[in-house]
Amino acid sequence: MGWIGEQIDSIKSLQFRQVLTQAISLGMIVTSALIIWKGLMCVTGSESPVVVVLSGSMEPGFKRGDILFLHMSKDPIRAGEIVVFNLDEREIPIVHRVIKVHERQDTEEVDILTKGDNNLGDDRLLYAQGQLWLQRRHIMGRAVGFLPYVGWVTIIMTEKPIIKYILIGALGLLVITSKE
Repeated sequence: MGWIGEQIDSIKSLQFRQVLTQAISLGMIVTSALIIWKGLMCVTGSESPVVVVLSGSMEPGFKRGDILFLHMSKDPIRAGEIVVFNLDEREIPIVHRVIKVHERQDTEEVDILTKGDNNLGDDRLLYAQGQLWLQRRHIMGRAVGFLPYVGWVTIIMTEKPIIKYILIGALGLLVITSKE
């Protein structure tokens, strides 16, 4: 009958109490992951403490699929730092280097211009029409570390959703059918 048939027979043989215990265990795993994520948000000061590089615009420093760890402090943003920013009309954050910073003495606001290391020009074409600079509110965090290639899992699951559903289903099946 094969592996799938064995798993179906295993599910049929489970008692209600075992299924309930496994469902609670799965819920605790998901809840723990959310608590860890929220804790990282508090510690790093960033709304997204971990991001995946989705394009080659920062090569050779960061490649597509690298995971960046972010931290957002009150320190002034300086030229040369790598930041992750979110634009109002885009839902996907962008990882680029700060190339110019203008600090306004009268209002203490900061204007920031960014550019991908592998791009020819600055990012003004990415900004909203008529927008020439980013403000601090656009910045999600500064890159403080990275793990190469680990983000490919996320990229593959985003680009090929069927893989994500198969993986989630297999993990759910594994949790439900485990006897411990």
